[in-house]
Amino acid sequence: MRLLFILVFFISTSGMAQWKSFVLNKRGDTLNRVDLKGLKQGPWSVAVPDLRGERGYEEEGYYENDLKEGIWKKYSLEGVKTAEENYRWGKLNGKQQYFTYNGGLLRVENWRAMDPQRAYDTVAVYDLKDPSKVIDWVVVKNEGVSMKHGKWFYYDPREGTVEATENYVMNKLQTDDGGMIDDENIKPLSVSSGKTKADTAGAKIVKPAAVLDFEKKNSGKKKVKVRDGSTGN
Repeated sequence: MRLLFILVFFISTSGMAQWKSFVLNKRGDTLNRVDLKGLKQGPWSVAVPDLRGERGYEEEGYYENDLKEGIWKKYSLEGVKTAEENYRWGKLNGKQQYFTYNGGLLRVENWRAMDPQRAYDTVAVYDLKDPSKVIDWVVVKNEGVSMKHGKWFYYDPREGTVEATENYVMNKLQTDDGGMIDDENIKPLSVSSGKTKADTAGAKIVKPAAVLDFEKKNSGKKKVKVRDGSTGN
């Protein structure tokens, strides 16, 4: 019995010796591991308190060699899930979901992370009216960040209905005729049709709730950081 205890203890301590630092949860699992090279590895859980009017949050997910990988979830300090993101190579990749502090779905984004080993990536452009039809091909230089790619949905969080949609091809908004619009030239969307509205006199342009919220938070700022899908450590 004593020999078994010594063996278990030796295995446990030798396993922990590979980490420069870590924490133990209530179940005895090791979290927030930093290896001997100073890289974050495995499951992580981080709590950020309220600061200067910004609401605090808790975040949990998985690191591989200091980069976020797989599903990461963010919660309010009251335990309400506010975001569920997917990562690859430390960058946003695939479907992302964002929620209000009351739990209502706010928007769904789609991103594409680029393989850091590739200098360029080639993607197909599909017909919006016939998703099985390829109408063009786009070659994009790898700038080391994620790109908006696929459909984005903006929701009314109280009703759960879609207010507007956008379709992106590697950071460019796709129009019904297959054209592409750069981020700086994107016009607001029509809530009823989800199409870019003509900039005609007297026409009422309705912006998605997410856009209005963004403009309100950044009103008066000289420079606003552009969301590029990358993640800090």
